[in-house]
Amino acid sequence: MDKIVQVIKSLSDKNRLRIIAALMENKELCACQITELLNIRGASVSRHLSQLVNAGILKSRKEGRWIYFSIRNRKMSDALLSCIKAELLKSEEIERDRKVLKKILATDVEDICRKQRGEKCCPKKN
Repeated sequence: MDKIVQVIKSLSDKNRLRIIAALMENKELCACQITELLNIRGASVSRHLSQLVNAGILKSRKEGRWIYFSIRNRKMSDALLSCIKAELLKSEEIERDRKVLKKILATDVEDICRKQRGEKCCPKKN
């Protein structure tokens, strides 16, 4: 029963639902893309992502300096989220997120990182 409580608690936050909605429509997203989408501090995004990973909803993989997140088990998540999926898809905020995310996905992750953390993090290559 503790696992169910942890999953439900992890879904009881607006920003975490926005992350889930974005990942329901995209195979995976980099932490910096999620940060750009939510437009909140990286530390807050990290905390939200950790809660979703610890609840078993998301998984992560590291590729170089980037950490990518995806839904751990699509079948389980689809069943779990089916009751809220319809409401998420009707949300004006989620619709705005879709439009913003389209622009974010068209931007190189290094450019996003540079915007968020400055030139020292991701120096431009000549």
